[in-house]
Amino acid sequence: MAVLGWLASEPDMLGRFLALTGLEAGQLRQAVDDPDFLAGMLDFVMAHEPTLLAFCEASGTKPEAVAAAWRHFSKPGLDSGQY
Repeated sequence: MAVLGWLASEPDMLGRFLALTGLEAGQLRQAVDDPDFLAGMLDFVMAHEPTLLAFCEASGTKPEAVAAAWRHFSKPGLDSGQY
């Protein structure tokens, strides 16, 4: 996923992501196959507008596309945009 590649190229963001999730860098390869992990990466990006905009600028992705992916992978809940 593009978000993981972007995080890997942004050491400060990756450090913040790891700190918030409690994961260690070595666990990322295994976690990438987990749909909940993908949802978590998108939650991380969507939760902070400057992070969202930085990712979108670096990847050439429109914020609307990130929001659509976030809605797809997120489970229903108050933060998922599905209410």
